[in-house]
Amino acid sequence: MKKIFLFLLMFGFMFLPIVRADEKYKTLDLKEALADEEIEEVFKEYKPAKDAITIYLFRGKGCGYCRAFLTFLNSITDEYGEYFKLKSYEVWNDQANATLLGEVSEYLEQPAGGVPYIVIGDKVFAGYANSYDEDIKTAIKELYDTKKSKRYDVFNEMKKNPKKNSSNDSVSSNSVIIWSLVFTLIATVVVMSFVNLKFKELNKKIDELKMIKTEVKNETKSEVKPSKNTKNDTKNSKK
Repeated sequence: MKKIFLFLLMFGFMFLPIVRADEKYKTLDLKEALADEEIEEVFKEYKPAKDAITIYLFRGKGCGYCRAFLTFLNSITDEYGEYFKLKSYEVWNDQANATLLGEVSEYLEQPAGGVPYIVIGDKVFAGYANSYDEDIKTAIKELYDTKKSKRYDVFNEMKKNPKKNSSNDSVSSNSVIIWSLVFTLIATVVVMSFVNLKFKELNKKIDELKMIKTEVKNETKSEVKPSKNTKNDTKNSKK
């Protein structure tokens, strides 16, 4: 019975929702993003420093403003290339990346009306125009000049300091797990009770069959075995 219970319990856990603690997203670096948009590289030796800051870009493949921003980054790599590396998320053809854009924009309280959506430290550029160029270069240099341990990174912040809505999502996920576990345990108890009842009924029928068999056996013996009086009568008749 214990083995059956453990099996049913393990079987129930198979249906619990799977929560991914660290979901992987498809990203491209600067060179890969340029290639994806068929933009020719103009830099000769673009190599970010080990302590380079990360520019997060949410883009749509074929988006004209996204291409313009990538072209701008491409043009400043000789002067600023050591300061930054790019992490690009394509959102038009990737639902996971699109969902991530919503989470990031909500966390930063900077709505994403479309793409590109550019994040440099705690600064957000929702869209792109040539008029943003100087502000973007300033944001890159200021973040790079900030001590590495004190640099703002939205993904690190989302992990360390989830906001109220993120907390609610976590609570909601935990509630789903808890209720799924409760349901599984209840279902297991019900199944075990049913199985136990059937075992009792089966054992009862077996005992009844044994009793009937014993009674039949005793009746058969009593019919076959002659009584003492019968033997004496037989002897007297012979005389």
